[in-house]
Amino acid sequence: MLNQLKTIGLMGALAALVVGVGALVAPGYLYLFAALALAMNFGAYFFSDRIVLRMHGAVEITPGEAPELHALVAQLAARAKLPMPRIYLIPEAQPNAFATGRNPAHGVVAVTEGLLRLVDRRELRGVIAHELAHIKHRDVLVSTLAAVAAAVITYVAQALSFSTLFGGNADDEEGSSPFGALLVALVAPLAATLIQLGISRSREYHADATAAELTGEPTALARALMKLEQGVAYLPAQSSPATASLFIVNPFDAIESVSRWFSTHPSTADRVERLLAMDAGRPSWVRRGPTSRLVRDW
Repeated sequence: MLNQLKTIGLMGALAALVVGVGALVAPGYLYLFAALALAMNFGAYFFSDRIVLRMHGAVEITPGEAPELHALVAQLAARAKLPMPRIYLIPEAQPNAFATGRNPAHGVVAVTEGLLRLVDRRELRGVIAHELAHIKHRDVLVSTLAAVAAAVITYVAQALSFSTLFGGNADDEEGSSPFGALLVALVAPLAATLIQLGISRSREYHADATAAELTGEPTALARALMKLEQGVAYLPAQSSPATASLFIVNPFDAIESVSRWFSTHPSTADRVERLLAMDAGRPSWVRRGPTSRLVRDW
């Protein structure tokens, strides 16, 4: 129910944004912008997953192309009592992953080439389990809608900035306002950031905990998160900042950066600490991995 309310709220915010932009920039075309808002909401709900995958150049991979990866995902999906999601490969060196799809029946797990090169099998199981947890909790639709909304806002801001600074003249159209266009161009990126911050950070903790339960290895996911954190720090992201909230780690977070104040994710250190605490609370015969060494290396 909470995610349904978030979905309705995000779609309403997107519609209000588009209509508001129309009112500021071209009041005479308000009905056109209202129709555009309705069309965008329809498209965002039904095609947001395709939009996001296309933004990242993701390509679906078949069982014949990656049999071990498909077998791993199938095993975890069965354990989570989920339909088998489609698997996509993102041609990026930065190690990362995200899930999308409007419901479990349309679930998608996307991984980067860098992730497959960096982590071992147990760590990959942790990452995949985290993404399946997002699908199981039905919060991927909210995240994907937010990403599409933020991308739209950013695109509008860039278009208006270009138009205003390089020859555009809003006075050419009846009732339009060049000051409104400039205001939108300045404020829209901030609005995009606020939309991303509107996605609860607690969902990452929840997905981490579920992934640890699915795999039985909290430390494996902790190691993967640490590796991904280092990868984000040293490998530039090729993706749009608008989709940052989708990924398991924020692709634009630098270690010890002020940008963490505005991050869509909790800090990796906090997530690792919680996972290690989960492992410490399990019976000694169940634990796997050198926990003390993991803390020292971190």
